Amino acid sequence: MLLLDRQGAKADVFSRIETADQPAGDAVLAPFALIDDLLAERGDNRRIGVLVENTCKAEALEPYLARLALIVIAFPSGTDGRGFSLARQIRQRGFKGILRASGPLFPDQFPQALACGFHEVEIPDANAARQPVAQWLAAANRISLAYQRNFGATENIFDLRRGARPAGEKEND
Repeated sequence: MLLLDRQGAKADVFSRIETADQPAGDAVLAPFALIDDLLAERGDNRRIGVLVENTCKAEALEPYLARLALIVIAFPSGTDGRGFSLARQIRQRGFKGILRASGPLFPDQFPQALACGFHEVEIPDANAARQPVAQWLAAANRISLAYQRNFGATENIFDLRRGARPAGEKEND
């Protein structure tokens, strides 16, 4: 799997485990079903990440958000956008850690992923062979402003237009 962020390809510092008793380093990534065991065993001494399906409810993650370093949201296909909604909901609940989208996404979805609060995207090797890092970075820079307020930008079109409105002009929005 290729892991990339706004700067390009990067190494994954999290070790994937399938069981709570599996040895791992200081940063572990495990299925969400193991979260209680991991937190009980490892406490606050390790960076813990969880892998969730895009059907997971944000409410289920909420009690753990302050103790997680990474949440990986699985995208079963590039045409299933539920992971974008889940990422936004997790951010709205105050998650400050790393959000990673994982699955067969397309470079054109990279700006949307960043706008929803994802820091990084992990794509299968077959997709990476067809869509090199340069395509992902070009896509990320293709859209400089959006209408929605998002988690990576300081400005949006709506606020810029509102700020440019002459003083005293009535708002219709």
